[in-house]
Amino acid sequence: MGEKNKKNKTKEEIEEIEQEVVVSEELTLEEQTKEILKNDEQKVKNEKTKELTFMWEVLDFFKDLVVIVLIVLFIRTFLAMPFQINGQSMYESYYDKEFIIVDRLSYRIGWPNRWDVIVFKPNVSLIKEFFLKRIIWLPWDTIRIEEWNVSVKEKWSNEFIELDETYLNEENKWYTFIGWLKERKEYIVPDNEYFVLGDNRNHSTDSRHCFSTCSYPASTNFIRNIDITWKVFLDLGYFNFKTFNFIHPQLGIDTTPKFLDSPKNHEY
Repeated sequence: MGEKNKKNKTKEEIEEIEQEVVVSEELTLEEQTKEILKNDEQKVKNEKTKELTFMWEVLDFFKDLVVIVLIVLFIRTFLAMPFQINGQSMYESYYDKEFIIVDRLSYRIGWPNRWDVIVFKPNVSLIKEFFLKRIIWLPWDTIRIEEWNVSVKEKWSNEFIELDETYLNEENKWYTFIGWLKERKEYIVPDNEYFVLGDNRNHSTDSRHCFSTCSYPASTNFIRNIDITWKVFLDLGYFNFKTFNFIHPQLGIDTTPKFLDSPKNHEY
């Protein structure tokens, strides 16, 4: 009888153990299912987070791009901008193809000075909109070109002073041509206008020639203050990408940047 009870008890224990195993397996499957669902939800959240992060990065990129464009536009409109020279009228101070930085602020808050190298619109050509020349004298002053030399008389003076233009090379110094039949010519600069010449006097169309020809009724030897757009600020030279140096392809001369040392102004 005792052995029979022992067997029944053992059988009951086995059944209990089996039930516990089944319950344990069911719990394990349920936990696994929850874990899988949890992982799936986390993956979805991660994907959404990645998408949002990417969208914010794209928005940040375009925001930075807009800010950069606005800064560049502001600088080019009100402060400075690059400009490439076309022509040899300012040789040897500046060369054809050379890059310069022009200052747009100085003449917004001040006035042009004698000897400034400027960019202006002479309004004589549809092909060549801008000219690069040097201001020789100011409103109400008198310029005299005689025997190929330039003299000036300030409005409060009675005497002409012959200019020693050290920025001119040997070919152009003491050789400001006004025509074979003209030994002397004087120009009185009107109010708010300026008289300009190119440093390459033998090859410059400037105030002497009304920037094109003086034969038209509306031609003038002077430029108005409102036509002056920029002042030369930095000389960046000309880099020849074919030879990978600063040697000018046509002139064969060194055009290494002079930066602030270029003859952009002069004191007499």
